[in-house]
Amino acid sequence: MHTIEPYYNWRHLYAAEEDELSPFYGREYSEFEFSNTVYNYYVHPQWDDFGSRNLYLKILFADYQYNFAIIELLGEWNDAIDNDIMTLKREIIDVLIAEGIYKFILIVENVMNFHSSDDCYYEEWWDDIKDEGGWIVALNMPEQTRQEFEKARLQHYVHLLDDDKWRTYQPLHLYNMIDNIMLKLLE
Repeated sequence: MHTIEPYYNWRHLYAAEEDELSPFYGREYSEFEFSNTVYNYYVHPQWDDFGSRNLYLKILFADYQYNFAIIELLGEWNDAIDNDIMTLKREIIDVLIAEGIYKFILIVENVMNFHSSDDCYYEEWWDDIKDEGGWIVALNMPEQTRQEFEKARLQHYVHLLDDDKWRTYQPLHLYNMIDNIMLKLLE
């Protein structure tokens, strides 16, 4: 796990630690000191800790003009024991919504497990953004994780899409592609 880095090819376009509106503004990173873990496995120090024991993230891009954010996740998403969705919603999503973000692309290809609880925070997140024309997309969820997510019926709030080529796009192109899909789905 320590070799899985957050996607870095957009770093010249956006860095959350340099964005005054980001919840990670001013954060400093080490390339050599591994301290965060998913269970007993160290994760790369570029991942951001937001209060979850086994789930980390990186805001890859945020655009306040077009009102969207692209967030990559790594680890185990556990709502049953750790209530990760509550922590994510309160510590990250609410901050971004307050700054005008209401369209969210979650890159979840490195979320190895998902354990559900109730859907209250997903519903709250959806309610917070739907009147603005907002949406939440989880991109490239692994099959075992997708099955658990669908079993909990969370796809009513978080739309599951696949695009293995997302790394070949610039952030605005990825957003436009997903926004066009979501406009059709939500009509």
